[in-house]
Amino acid sequence: MPAVPALPSFTMLTGGAAQLATGLLSIILIDLALSGDNALVIGLAARRLPRHQRRVAIIGGAGLAILLRASLTVVAALLLRLPYVQLAGGVLLCWIAIKLLGDEEAASGNREANTLWSALLTIVVADAVMSLDNVVGVAAAAHGNSGLLVLGLVLSMGLMIFGGTLVASLLARWWWLAYLAAAIIAWTGADLVLRDPTIDALLPLEGWLESAVPVVGAAVVLLVAQRLRHPSPAPTGRPQ
Repeated sequence: MPAVPALPSFTMLTGGAAQLATGLLSIILIDLALSGDNALVIGLAARRLPRHQRRVAIIGGAGLAILLRASLTVVAALLLRLPYVQLAGGVLLCWIAIKLLGDEEAASGNREANTLWSALLTIVVADAVMSLDNVVGVAAAAHGNSGLLVLGLVLSMGLMIFGGTLVASLLARWWWLAYLAAAIIAWTGADLVLRDPTIDALLPLEGWLESAVPVVGAAVVLLVAQRLRHPSPAPTGRPQ
């Protein structure tokens, strides 16, 4: 008589459900904690576009960024361990903060920085840099469950679209928030530089210095952006 396959026990079922629920909760918390910077970039990049193009930039940029995140899932953990990767990414983020803040004075709509394609490129590049930790965290929380991994990516996209739309609306109303958003992006970039394995080995910061250095880096980025926006006037004549 053929053996009857054993049914899964109650303990196995509840254990699997608990692991699934824990993984889902972890993914939600990771996305909530790490999608804020991405929303700031989206809002800053899209704030000067016409209303109809702003929606396209936010949704299209978030969609392209999620596709890139999916492709990074396999290699993100390896990339974070390579020297100079986080250093380069942090410097790139600081440059993006300067670029986005420099575009604040462009209200005519005909500058390259205000075009739809430029906004999309900025969103995708910045998200790729800032999403390495997000991708690694979500992949770890999913425990190999492809369904949870896809859910985490979809949730990230929803948070980015909602957050980016909200940030763009707030920036259109209160211009000074652009400085705060750029400072947060620059702080993220400076922190990423410090966490690069090579830099961490050369400058092992601890305690308050570990928090103070990214703040100083963000302040320097804002000063550079302000200087580039309002350069000193050239002398009109020779000194006597």
